[in-house]
Amino acid sequence: MMFFDRALLALGNILFLAGIYLIIGPAKTYVFFSKPTKRRGSVLFLFGIFLILVKWTFIGFVIELLGIMGLFGDFFGIIVQFLRSLPVIGPILSHPAVSPIVDKLAGIRTLPV
Repeated sequence: MMFFDRALLALGNILFLAGIYLIIGPAKTYVFFSKPTKRRGSVLFLFGIFLILVKWTFIGFVIELLGIMGLFGDFFGIIVQFLRSLPVIGPILSHPAVSPIVDKLAGIRTLPV
C-alpha cells in the first residue's frame, strides 16, 4: 500500500539524484544525463518525477521506470555477469536452459559457436 505513496516516491527520487550527484560529481552527472543517447531516458525520468508530484503516482512510476531503463540499460549486462559469479545465483543463471533467456533480457550478445 505504501509502495505508491507520493511523498515516499518523491523523497526516493530526490535521494537517488543526490546520490548520483555525490558519487560521480556535478560535471559528470550533467554529462551523463545530457548525452544524446541518454536524453530520452532523462526526459522520461524527469517527466515521471513530475507526474508523481502532481499526484499521478502509478503512471509517473511506470514512466520513471522506462526512463531508468533508458538511462541504465547499458549496465544490465555487467550486472548479470556479476550475478553469475555469485555462489547460489551463478549456477542458476549459467544453466544452459536459463542462460540464453537471461542473456537476451540483459542484452548480452554471444558469439555463435
